[in-house]
Amino acid sequence: MSVEKYVSKRDFSKTKEPKSGKSNDKDKLNFVIQKHNASRLHYDFRLEMMGVLKSWAVPKGPSTDPKTKRLAMMVEDHPYDYKDFEGVIPKGEYGGGTVIVWDKGTYEPIEEINGKKAQEKYLIHQLKEGSLKIKLQGEKLKGEFALVKTNGMGENGWLLIKHKDEFASVKDITKQDESVLSGKTIEKMEKTSDKVLKEGCEETLSTEKKTTEEKLGKNIKEQKPDELNIKAILKKANKTAIPNGIKPMLATLVDEPFDDPDWHYEVKWDGYRAIAKVNKGEVELLSRNNKSFNQKFYPIYDLLNSWKINAVLDGEILVLNDKGISNFGSLQNWRSEADGELVFYVFDLLWYDGKNLMDLPLFQRQAILADILPISDDRVRLSKVFKASGIDFFEAADRMGLEGIIAKKSDGLYSPDRRSKEWLKIKVHKRQEVVIAGFTKNEDTSKLFSSLLLGVYESGNLEYVGKVGTGFSDKFQKKIMEQFVNLVIESSPFDIIPDVNKPSRFRTNSPKTKVTWLKPEVVCEVAFTEITDDGVFRHPSFMGIREDKKAEEVIREKEEATGEIIETKAVKSKKVDKHSAAIKPPKVKEPKTLLNPTDETQVRKLKGHELKFTNLNKIYWPENKVTKRDMFNYYYQVADYILPYLKDRPQSLNRFPGGIYGPSFYQKDVKGKAPDWVKTFPYENGEGEKKEYLVGADVDSLLWMASLGCIEINPWFSRIQNPDNPDYCVIDLDPNKHPFDMVVEAAIEVKKVLDAINVPCYPKTSGSTGMHIYIPLNAKYSYDQSQMFAKIIVSLVNKQIPSFTSLERMVSARKGKMYLDFLQNRPGATIAGPYSLRPKIGATVSMPLHWDEVKAGLKMKDFNIFNTMERLKVQGDLFKGVLGKGIDLKKAIEKAKSIFG
Repeated sequence: MSVEKYVSKRDFSKTKEPKSGKSNDKDKLNFVIQKHNASRLHYDFRLEMMGVLKSWAVPKGPSTDPKTKRLAMMVEDHPYDYKDFEGVIPKGEYGGGTVIVWDKGTYEPIEEINGKKAQEKYLIHQLKEGSLKIKLQGEKLKGEFALVKTNGMGENGWLLIKHKDEFASVKDITKQDESVLSGKTIEKMEKTSDKVLKEGCEETLSTEKKTTEEKLGKNIKEQKPDELNIKAILKKANKTAIPNGIKPMLATLVDEPFDDPDWHYEVKWDGYRAIAKVNKGEVELLSRNNKSFNQKFYPIYDLLNSWKINAVLDGEILVLNDKGISNFGSLQNWRSEADGELVFYVFDLLWYDGKNLMDLPLFQRQAILADILPISDDRVRLSKVFKASGIDFFEAADRMGLEGIIAKKSDGLYSPDRRSKEWLKIKVHKRQEVVIAGFTKNEDTSKLFSSLLLGVYESGNLEYVGKVGTGFSDKFQKKIMEQFVNLVIESSPFDIIPDVNKPSRFRTNSPKTKVTWLKPEVVCEVAFTEITDDGVFRHPSFMGIREDKKAEEVIREKEEATGEIIETKAVKSKKVDKHSAAIKPPKVKEPKTLLNPTDETQVRKLKGHELKFTNLNKIYWPENKVTKRDMFNYYYQVADYILPYLKDRPQSLNRFPGGIYGPSFYQKDVKGKAPDWVKTFPYENGEGEKKEYLVGADVDSLLWMASLGCIEINPWFSRIQNPDNPDYCVIDLDPNKHPFDMVVEAAIEVKKVLDAINVPCYPKTSGSTGMHIYIPLNAKYSYDQSQMFAKIIVSLVNKQIPSFTSLERMVSARKGKMYLDFLQNRPGATIAGPYSLRPKIGATVSMPLHWDEVKAGLKMKDFNIFNTMERLKVQGDLFKGVLGKGIDLKKAIEKAKSIFG
């Protein structure tokens, strides 16, 4: 544990940050959270551990909402005395900016461990395992939190997660913005420093005549790319004619920058996307919608005509200001060289000299591009690729006033006319393309119009997103009004007429403002600060007309969570007990959505079998507007997780063909009713009934079950190889009318009993009202033996909590008490399997849990069709141990007798 890296980054003759420090508290561990307004506002979360402060940078700050996971990037250890540091780090120094102590206090492991030294040793072990579970006692933050390492966000990527407890809240805790030491906000702290005012006026970056990328290069540490054999790569590429009508690949908007060695970063240029085709002396310069730019941007077109290569290039046309920064407004108004320096930045090569390069990985395409691109004229430039820290690159782009950055998967292929998740854009400032649907004119104005009325398309309908009244000149107004003349219409193009005076509400228009409606054909771009709850842009500013976009293509651009896009791998969590640990998700790519969102009937061929999906718009969960299509897509995506619990197991088909409120029925015998490729199992129960059960096998059989209306999946406890020997014993907690917190209490008592006899157990929600606790048997015992063991356990539990539990099977005999069901352990009995949907309001899922999640406040609705995949990406399959090594039943019973009598 040292702070050498911390010291090496700082010049202590210029910064007042502490060099060292030692704790005098022999009993308690301390934590601090510092709000740090550097190149980008963030929060530094620091935990005292072995004499230093283990530190994480949390871009969005901590959250007290258990459903909100915050990215936390681990940084270098800081000295102990840093916990009290407030003030200004000079500009130009590492971390330059203002710091306040946002929160501080003591902390400890969630596990009850006595003594500071013992706690630190335990926490260091958790840190190495990649899962810290701690309890904070701060002035703002209290209760249980988890720090979980996630490799998909780079070597130092973690997630900060609030546990569900009495201190959990959906309120934004960061609104409490004052220091707990000085009572100052960041702004007040800055004003008290004359030094920071002086340094704030200095330029962060040189204004010498260098390219944007040269300036960026001075501000980040960049890796040098490996050299490639260009000739060998081209020789293997497929021969094709030059592609026609190609539309460019698009990037997905995400909310945060990230570090990942498999990705590289480029500048997000603020211009017009363009495809350049140069072949045998013929040139085409096209917009993203295949409109010609040949005449509009004639200097670039003329320059391309002088080239002697045959290629299809992807890039951005822009106008640079005197600092080398692109200016969209200048580009929109560009008519000739007198209006600014026109530049074509090229960043991809799709075809070259008879070879299709779109199937090559990006790093190879860009290496060829760098090798063949003519560089005789500065009006066409190679867009530089940065192999660097994405977070550092984003901060450098922010300091320079750029629009944002683009992250690209280094080995990604080129997918024309598709918004790919292998290209991601992270914006410094919020921008959105919008459709102009009308304009207003106030009674007291001399201007041609007061504001433009804006909309975006949602599910084919034009929705109002606000009005913009700033950012355009009188000259622009005159020009755009000429275009509006032929677009005037009598009625509103919006489905709901907006109140232009109160954009957050909808009613008839105010008589003080005249509204002119327009055909929604003209596209412009606006900048804004945020979006209100009504979906309206706050403080919009006009940026320019987008001639390269079609109105019908303009939809609301929503940021996706970076952590959901970048592939994450769960790591070992803190072992709650010696039997329970997080399991890594399968090392497979996340399945794509199976069915498209529009066609009512669709046919898909999966593992060699053709499946027909019909009535896809049928609502299965009316309260949640979840369709039959949504159900199919869920089971397709969750297949890798659910199939281990279905494979080789007969299935009881519980069918809901009309949705959760329609008639339902069980079907066990599928003889003569199933496709010939479906695997079946003939079985005769003890009552002489002969049935042919469907057997779980693969994603095809899972989806065929779903196509019958099987909302929930009900597998046997045993497999066809050993039909009379279950793989696990199940204790089913049926609450009757008891609140779920009492189910949790009963589950904890079950675990206490099983812990006492060294038997591993795995909990999951039923997805309905109760909980299921599984004990692995590995098919070593009969159903009778499994049921006997379950009865022993629930009898012991009932003795511990007799006031509200019962072993009586008859409902009337229970007298309102919770049923501890052990009789499920019998041949042919089924319960909803792990990750199964349930026909309940909320589209709930039967979800495996960590034991430390089983506590008061747990709710069934916390796990549903909407968030299961997100949880699985982080947690992995927590139930995997159920199919592992079985217990020694004889030893377990003997130990129970010796302990409980």
